[in-house]
Amino acid sequence: MQFTAEHEAFRKTIRDFVEREINPYCDEWEAAGIFPAHELFPKLAALGAFGLEFDTEYGGQGADATFTLVLGEELGRADCAGVPLSIAVQVGMATPALARFGTDELKAKYLAPAMAGEMVAAIAVSEPDAGSDVAGIRTKATRDGDDWIINGRKMWITNGTQADWLCLLARTSDEGGYAGMSMIVVPTETPGFSVGRTIDKMGNRSSDTAELVFDNVRVPVANTIGEIGKGFQQQMAQFQDERLIGAYMSVASAHRALDRTKEYLQTREAFGKPLLANQYLQYRLAELYVEVELLTTYCRVAAERAAQGENVSREATYAKLKCGRLQREVADACVQFHGGMGYAEEMWPARYYRDARLTSIGGGADEVMLRVVSMMEGMGRK
Repeated sequence: MQFTAEHEAFRKTIRDFVEREINPYCDEWEAAGIFPAHELFPKLAALGAFGLEFDTEYGGQGADATFTLVLGEELGRADCAGVPLSIAVQVGMATPALARFGTDELKAKYLAPAMAGEMVAAIAVSEPDAGSDVAGIRTKATRDGDDWIINGRKMWITNGTQADWLCLLARTSDEGGYAGMSMIVVPTETPGFSVGRTIDKMGNRSSDTAELVFDNVRVPVANTIGEIGKGFQQQMAQFQDERLIGAYMSVASAHRALDRTKEYLQTREAFGKPLLANQYLQYRLAELYVEVELLTTYCRVAAERAAQGENVSREATYAKLKCGRLQREVADACVQFHGGMGYAEEMWPARYYRDARLTSIGGGADEVMLRVVSMMEGMGRK
């Protein structure tokens, strides 16, 4: 695709922000298991990075999907994946459904402050017994007059300990399966809501991840996003936003990892010459560069099509699957080519290896993506 001067100016703005406001603090935030979202988000929002595709009336930028692509590519250059993941939740995972389907009142009360960085949002879909199997969720919202009374648990919730409100998917009828679900905005200050525990993760340690508990949490029925009973369909649309921005970030991080590994091999000597003089290492890096470039191009085509209003469900699914697998392959090569130092926590490949592993799990595991592809191609059960 052809990037305009406006795209490139935005790219530089985000790149400078990552290098100034994120990378110097990654080690500290990784050790703490959390970063200060309420401090960082307003700074990023002030740069026009939130709500790129949302209406300006509610704090959006009125731009298109190609600017979300640029944002994702530059966030992917961060020295840790946890902070970009949390930012992606705010802009592409917890808020798109509210922007698309929410009432003006809900958008004014929750979306606009989130786009200003004043409120932190989280998406609450997965549960202890229902991760990629969204049809298996059990959290129940029972109607009581003009209120929902919510009971249940949510698991693996990024921003879970810092969120001011949740985009919650819950059962609002007994239909079962994919039917009878609704999306509800739940302020975390509501009585009955609590953080059950924080989760000690393998990677993405700078982002907080939690199990959330709902014990007779009462919120207005007016907090329902879109149509009652259509929550599953709305979440499927929101998953496309999640998978695309995740793909943009992961492929960019893979490219940067290859660049850093190439630089290391150019300076590290063994057997009297730089390691990069070894033809096998040259060819293996070249092969991975080709794979990354092809996937980068695919992601950019997907962004262009999304900007033109096309349905990009297929592209989002394909990109999500391939980015997760390629990122794992790149991470493994980076650790291997750094030798013993690649296995040491004092060097970046170890963190990258741990962080990269999530892409094939979060937002729909590889196996779920393959099931979706099978159905798209006319195989298997729809």
